[in-house]
Amino acid sequence: MEGGGEGRCDVLMPGELQAVATAVSTIVLRCQQERELGRLKEQLRARRRRTLTEGPDDGAEYVVTSEAVVHLCYALGCGVISCAAPRWWVKRRTGGTWEDLRQCDDATDNYFRDKLRMSPRVVREIAEACAPHLQRRVTFYREPLQPDQIMAYALYRWATRETYESSTCNFGIGRASGLVAVHDVTVALLRVFGEKTAWPTEVRKLVVLRAFGDKGFPNCHDCIDCTHIYVDKSVNTPSENYYDRKRRFSIVAQVVVDLDFRVLDVHMGYPGSCHDIRVLQLSSLSQCAEEGSLFRGPPVTMSFVVKTNGVDRYKGSEGMPSKP
Repeated sequence: MEGGGEGRCDVLMPGELQAVATAVSTIVLRCQQERELGRLKEQLRARRRRTLTEGPDDGAEYVVTSEAVVHLCYALGCGVISCAAPRWWVKRRTGGTWEDLRQCDDATDNYFRDKLRMSPRVVREIAEACAPHLQRRVTFYREPLQPDQIMAYALYRWATRETYESSTCNFGIGRASGLVAVHDVTVALLRVFGEKTAWPTEVRKLVVLRAFGDKGFPNCHDCIDCTHIYVDKSVNTPSENYYDRKRRFSIVAQVVVDLDFRVLDVHMGYPGSCHDIRVLQLSSLSQCAEEGSLFRGPPVTMSFVVKTNGVDRYKGSEGMPSKP
């Protein structure tokens, strides 16, 4: 600042004017920031008080927040936003058939009969009876399969005869888990329902004999047939032995049922190339029938002049003879 004469006013230099203007601008800006900060704090306090005093369903802001959360959940569920980085070495599972079996609607009964060959009530009864034998231990690696899913997969595998690669994908499990599930369900069924596979006696036997007699088969005790269970290509054994007439690898299962399709006897294990008659001749059922220790009945002359030798007959399919 320069001084002049006695009657002359002091004048600020340009540099001094700029410094004063900068200081004033800084003070004004600081005041504006403090005013905005105070207003923002007051709004936050008011919103906090309103949130504490209002109910969970009051206020448009709460509705907007809830809708945002719902949209986020939908995005995560549909895979738009990935929850974790996918691992390329893990096979993706769909879980389609298992998810459909868990639905409860008007089409549930037909769907169960189409996929599992039985009604939902029967499936639930079997699953409840075998559940103690199908429990899995919880580990740190993954959630264990539930008994109802294990039972449903085994029944689905037996009913559809699909390969393990195809059937396991429909239930969202791996091939190794499918193999273990089928084995465990087989063991559980034999433990729980082992006494169900038995020959009829007393009143039940008389009912069966009379029913077959009314159909033209006197002294006929049951029906027998063989079916093929498809398996993977055998290891360390001649694969051509398991190659059946349908050009697939399988083993033969001989099943005996009564007039109500109740299973009375099962014999399996022979390669798919064996004929049904050969399997019957090698089974213990044929030996017991020939020895007469299985069932007996009075001699009966049939309509086409064939006389039975006193042993009840079991009716076979076209590929198997009717044993007198």
